[in-house]
Amino acid sequence: MKLSASIVLYNTKIEDLKRVIDSYFAYQGEKQLFLVDNSPSDELKNIVAMYPNNEIHYIFNNANMGYGKAHNIAIKKSIEQNLPYHIILNPDIIIEKGALEKLTDYMEQHPEVGNIMPKIIYPDGELQYLCKLLPSPIDLIFRRFIPVKKWKEAINKKYELHSFGYDKIMNVPNLSGCFMFLRTEVLKQVGLFDENIFMYLEDIDLNRRIHSKYQTIYYPEATVIHEHQKESYKSKKLLKAHIKSAIYYFNKYGWFFDKERNNINGNVLRELLENKK
Repeated sequence: MKLSASIVLYNTKIEDLKRVIDSYFAYQGEKQLFLVDNSPSDELKNIVAMYPNNEIHYIFNNANMGYGKAHNIAIKKSIEQNLPYHIILNPDIIIEKGALEKLTDYMEQHPEVGNIMPKIIYPDGELQYLCKLLPSPIDLIFRRFIPVKKWKEAINKKYELHSFGYDKIMNVPNLSGCFMFLRTEVLKQVGLFDENIFMYLEDIDLNRRIHSKYQTIYYPEATVIHEHQKESYKSKKLLKAHIKSAIYYFNKYGWFFDKERNNINGNVLRELLENKK
């Protein structure tokens, strides 16, 4: 079983990149990796020489074309090769030993699954709540500016499904883009990342389209460590990009009136509550 994965680079720290590459190539089966570089220069190409025994393809775009559009370059190559899966990796993650084997086995046994995400933790072992409902404008935009902490926390806990423990397999419509284990046959049907989204929400959009036809699974038996920098909370430029992508997303699907969102979220909550009993 040959796996294919891609990492989009933009002035990425070499030590971070080496950690994720090392953890990916610990997978025992055949694999390839695409490094798609949106940086102003191609200095990061030198990392390929550090892995002479591994299949790494470096692609320099000579422009910052955006996160989803850059990943699409690699995804299309996996589809052209008729590979069954393509993995989206953030450069700030470490894949724990055996995780890729567990995820591959689950996907092989469950053809109804289009995307699977492992348990995501911080370096100190704390859980990251990255299983979410499809967002409303309150979840994505207004909560950022709500001054009352308890209101903000209440919105987050519902949106991020805190009450369901994260200790069981869940079919969730909104999984984090820091790690996406995608079935390429499904992508042929629903499409790739929406290239109109420069950065942020491209993962929500793609996962929503997959979930409308297939299962999108959280699988806690495999684990990935994620630094999770939350850069848009630190940079006004990235905050602007985040808001712009949110506006595009809600224009695409609907702001406060989104029947599909209501149906999907309602079905997910009913199923989770039933499984919790």
